[in-house]
Amino acid sequence: MRALVLNGDYDISVQERPEPTPGPDEVLIDVVATGICGSDFHGYSGENGRRSPGQVMGHETAGRISALGSDVAGSGDLRVGDLVTVNPVINCGTCAACRVGQEHWCATKKVFGVTPEISAAFADRFVMPARNVVVLPADLPAELGALVEPLSVGHHAVRRGQAAADDRVLILGGGPIGQACLLAARRLGVDRVAVSDPKESRRSICRRLGAMVIDPAADELGGAAAALLGDRPTLVLDAVGIPATVGSALEVAALGARIVLVGMGSPQLDLAAYAISTQERSLIGSFTYTATEFADTAAWVGGRPDGIEALIDGRVDWDGAPRAFDDLARGATEASKILVFPQGVSQ
Repeated sequence: MRALVLNGDYDISVQERPEPTPGPDEVLIDVVATGICGSDFHGYSGENGRRSPGQVMGHETAGRISALGSDVAGSGDLRVGDLVTVNPVINCGTCAACRVGQEHWCATKKVFGVTPEISAAFADRFVMPARNVVVLPADLPAELGALVEPLSVGHHAVRRGQAAADDRVLILGGGPIGQACLLAARRLGVDRVAVSDPKESRRSICRRLGAMVIDPAADELGGAAAALLGDRPTLVLDAVGIPATVGSALEVAALGARIVLVGMGSPQLDLAAYAISTQERSLIGSFTYTATEFADTAAWVGGRPDGIEALIDGRVDWDGAPRAFDDLARGATEASKILVFPQGVSQ
């Protein structure tokens, strides 16, 4: 089969790889579409250190089941031909965290698309444990299944921030994760949501999704956010995660506000400690999601909520995939979410 293989920094190519075969408790999935995540193209550039040469990446995916392992075939829960997505968090299922539904805290978990030894979804096919496979409605446009994973990230982040209907929410970064946070906040009943991003293309998508938008290059962030939200934000979601955005969050947030760090733009941060302690703000980390949150988000996507199609603004096949990675890594494209279609964009 063909797969997109990371050779080194700024070097990725389509290569032939061995055909995968499902084990007894696994499922073989033919890929329809896989999204390029920010962590993927930052791994391609070598910026985040979270990808390795020789790796097949890809964790935001949708496909169709083409074969079932022997222990799965008789269960009736999964069938050949089902349209599915997959939860990338492969947990042990038996530790204390897994038993209480916090599978993403499992100390021995592996993350599909991140763990180097697992051949993931930038491929014609891949295998996945059956318990990580989530069936989607048969009539759902297949490409929308590739949005479940990033939307789950946003849903978990907003829940970590304990968003309530009366919150004033500011999202820093209007890319795919910022968009996911926006939709999650609206999904949980929050009406006052503003998104700050320097790119008009991203602000335009967020505007279409119902957010008020801020151009931080043109407006002073704190004043603009307070004017749009009615006062300083009580919940800030940093979907970028670099020193500048964390600093901005601490500057503009209300006293006692929650600040959720969901973006992973920088592995190290210098913090204005007094802005946290003296104003009693909470800085909250957010990474991946629980199995329940993933399944709930898949069901929500299955209902085709208004505007969700706008999240996909780029589509390529194998020939265009290396260039798409390079354009995203170098900031040479206005696209936010590019999907790779192994069998062609028209499928």
